[in-house]
Amino acid sequence: MSALPAHDALLSLRGLTTVFPTRHGEVRAADGVDLDVRPGECLGVVGESGSGKTVTFLSVLDLVRRPGRIEAGTIVFDGRDLRRLPPEALRAIRGRDIAMTMQDALTALNPAFTVGAQIAEVLEAHGRATGRSALDRAVQLLEQVGVPDPARRVGVYPHQLSGGLRQRAMIAAALACQPRLLIADEPTTALDVTIQAQVLDLIADMRQRLGMSVVLITHDLGIVAERCDRVVVMYAGQVVESGPTRQVIGAPAHPYTAGLLASMPRLNQTRAAIRPIEGQIPDPARLPPGCRFEPRCPRRRSECLQPVPMRDIVRAERAFGARAVRCVLAGAAP
Repeated sequence: MSALPAHDALLSLRGLTTVFPTRHGEVRAADGVDLDVRPGECLGVVGESGSGKTVTFLSVLDLVRRPGRIEAGTIVFDGRDLRRLPPEALRAIRGRDIAMTMQDALTALNPAFTVGAQIAEVLEAHGRATGRSALDRAVQLLEQVGVPDPARRVGVYPHQLSGGLRQRAMIAAALACQPRLLIADEPTTALDVTIQAQVLDLIADMRQRLGMSVVLITHDLGIVAERCDRVVVMYAGQVVESGPTRQVIGAPAHPYTAGLLASMPRLNQTRAAIRPIEGQIPDPARLPPGCRFEPRCPRRRSECLQPVPMRDIVRAERAFGARAVRCVLAGAAP
């Protein structure tokens, strides 16, 4: 069953499966992923490391490194299946209509080129500006994302900037062509709490200013609760729960989502009250035969040993679509 109806989605994934060959056989890093991103919304995608979050969205942009490959599924953006486009047409969309910021700005930015040159390259690649005008535009973009003294910093190299300023410079490059969709992959990694808030405020501000959609990939449900309209929870390459953020956070229907929430520290909470999820995410080459969370699930029973499809459990307001969960324990309404 589809995770959400795609009646007005800007980006719609159905059955997306991305595999990597290993000595133990092919690993499905993303396995039958269904999700939608609607115009103007912020979608949070959460899960532990190795759950398939980043691979899913690298697949959208055809940036999966070989020998990895997309094996099946559709990737429809603005009514066009990106998998059916010729490489040059997809390159035109990448960076212009869909942009992605990576987890570590220091490794994502090229250390051999100045920050300004890398922003200008995006503009030149998509015919937005050339030469001096591209560099002038780079200064404007750095100013828009809150980089102090942008006229000077346009000429510095990534290693000469702090972590927060590098993150802002990477966002400036991603926003250079005013994309319709920004995919932000762990944008607050390795930043202190104050800088984290500033980066997230910047993304929210640019989303409002440009009217773009945002996919916020994170492992932090607290960030999702504060920033996102809807949330998709992934585990071992599959979507296990999706729906409006307030409903999913307020009444999680999947035991994994509940476990993530229980493991989050809260104000005025004792250390003993934090309940981590026992065990580890399964080896992707040796997945359980049924529900992939079954070996770690405190509520597991015999039915969990069989594959579990996604199922709608409650209808939400039309703007945000259906809520869905991959669990035999899900009833009609949580």
